[in-house]
Amino acid sequence: MQRLMQLALDFLGRGGDRGADAGAMPPARRGPATGTPRLRVSRPRKPPAPELLPDDGAGEADGAAGTLLAHPRANREALLGGQRVVYALVRGRRRTIGFSVGPDGLCVRAPGWVPLHQIDAALLEKSAWILRKLAEAGDRRGRQRQAEIAWGDGVRFPYLGREVTVALGGAAPARGVPGAVLADDGVNGLMLQLALPAGSPPDAVAATVQAWLRREARPWFTARLDHFAPRLGVQWRRLALTSARTRWGSASGDGGIRLHWRLMHFRPEVIDYVVAHELAHLRHMDHSPRFWATVATVVPDHLRLRAELRSDAVPRWSD
Repeated sequence: MQRLMQLALDFLGRGGDRGADAGAMPPARRGPATGTPRLRVSRPRKPPAPELLPDDGAGEADGAAGTLLAHPRANREALLGGQRVVYALVRGRRRTIGFSVGPDGLCVRAPGWVPLHQIDAALLEKSAWILRKLAEAGDRRGRQRQAEIAWGDGVRFPYLGREVTVALGGAAPARGVPGAVLADDGVNGLMLQLALPAGSPPDAVAATVQAWLRREARPWFTARLDHFAPRLGVQWRRLALTSARTRWGSASGDGGIRLHWRLMHFRPEVIDYVVAHELAHLRHMDHSPRFWATVATVVPDHLRLRAELRSDAVPRWSD
């Protein structure tokens, strides 16, 4: 009997211990001792990125050796093919990474959710194209700087592919508005007589020449639009002169045509190509084979004229 009572007390004591430990943390759950190992999900390896260079304050567009056209709004840079590329990265609502090279340099546009390492990889993939376009843009800027004009008496500038000499000291214009008269005396070639006194400041001379070119541009462009529109089977509705930095012209679906007034520096055949190009967009709002075939119907040598437009240097203007 005593033995049975002792066993009962021992049993109750063990149960009380379990009750006292009821609030304790349970033992850690053990994983299976044997069986299939867990799969380790590794993150995709990042592609090799272009070397990012520290900001050393260099901002020259094309002066430093090994630097290609540093974008004036640059916020990122990379080393591509041994060349330092300083570019503007613009985030936006889009689905792809896009690249454009203009007079200011390289601009990269990317969706807001794309990580930088993917942009770096895209830069590497397009590095050959980027470097080629930046070199072309740098060469074009160099030619433009050589074509810079110190506006004053006797300066020359291109007009419809010919050289025009500026002459100051013409007759006073009516109502005090500076005027310009173009004449060809058969000896000195084309002379643009400006109604400005000798010694006028360069900005006044430049403004007068620019105003004259704009006045000449509208009737010239209108005549060429009227010439090509019926041949292309389209109808244009309005003309606007533009001062765009990267385009010589554009067209809208409602028949609007925009042409840069500086086209008046080029010879007439080049202007005709641009006019026909924009009118052809009224039939094809793209640059598909159908579009170029349409352009070729009225300007058969459009490829040569397009190359001339891209390679020729015209005076730089402050606008």
